[in-house]
Amino acid sequence: MEEQNEKVVAMPRIGEKAPVFKAVTTQGEINFPADYKGSWVILFSHPADFTPVCTSEFMTFASMEKQFNEAGCKLVGLSVDGLYSHIAWLRTIKEKIEYRGMKNVEVKFPLIEDITMEVATKYGMMMPGESNTKAVRAVFFIDPKGVIRTIIYYPLSLGRNFDELYRALIALKTADEFGIATPADWRPGDDVIISPAGSCGAAQDRMEGKEEGLECKDWFFCTKKLDKEKVLKAVL
Repeated sequence: MEEQNEKVVAMPRIGEKAPVFKAVTTQGEINFPADYKGSWVILFSHPADFTPVCTSEFMTFASMEKQFNEAGCKLVGLSVDGLYSHIAWLRTIKEKIEYRGMKNVEVKFPLIEDITMEVATKYGMMMPGESNTKAVRAVFFIDPKGVIRTIIYYPLSLGRNFDELYRALIALKTADEFGIATPADWRPGDDVIISPAGSCGAAQDRMEGKEEGLECKDWFFCTKKLDKEKVLKAVL
């Protein structure tokens, strides 16, 4: 039996530089991530234009774009469709589609043309077990230095939770700004996590309440309050 050789492409990983590319988009040519230096970026892929789940997602992202921009984050979309398909689809969304009270929605962020699948392949958006011809719903959070900080993948059938994408952005920025970690379901105003003690002495001090402002459940599990207004002032 003749063996088929498949090209193996390493997927980008958290903590690595975002793969570089140039592309044509609905907002002109972009040089990524150089054009976005100094800003957070969410680069996300969708399977195809003129599909209902993708339409609901683009309407939601477009409606939230101002909110993301105010948090210092730009949006960039991608699919393996061509530029004219993108333009026609986005016009259709604005002129004809109403969903959950959203209508006349104009998508202003760039949507990448990726007919050759070059960008989708670089970013591991093509999943043969899901589809050979469509990118899955991938989301990459890229920081102002061009480093990948978070990666989330969804299958074709599952629409994304955009409140969670915004929450994740604010949590990432808060962790960077204050040198803390955020617990499950964290939102601004909730207590934050402090790194575990680095020595037996520090652990003892924490358990004896010698570190002001900490509440320790055990030596490794300590939280502190972080004022909501302080967080929002720092990250927005």
